[in-house]
Amino acid sequence: MKQLEVKIMGQSYLLGCPDGGDERLLEAVDKVDIAMCKIRDAGKIKARDRIAVLAALNLAFELSDRPAVPVLRPEGAANDAPDNARIGSLLSRLDTALGVDGRLL
Repeated sequence: MKQLEVKIMGQSYLLGCPDGGDERLLEAVDKVDIAMCKIRDAGKIKARDRIAVLAALNLAFELSDRPAVPVLRPEGAANDAPDNARIGSLLSRLDTALGVDGRLL
């Protein structure tokens, strides 16, 4: 496994990268950097850790909007509530906890 040095919101990070994963990792870094800079540039939130959490939640929320991939379950296994419903519920509770300055969307 090799390491790549990347920058997110101007800060350098040394990340482990599996062989052949350079392009995917750099795309992920770019998405995270864009998401964090967008939140920072809105000017309401200054703390880097809060920006990172909100960016991660926004990216997870975007992923939840994609069509679900069917999950194969063993016969007789309980069928949990769809992940999208659980994510939506979690985002709603987080919005309430964070208040107006931390609204996710």
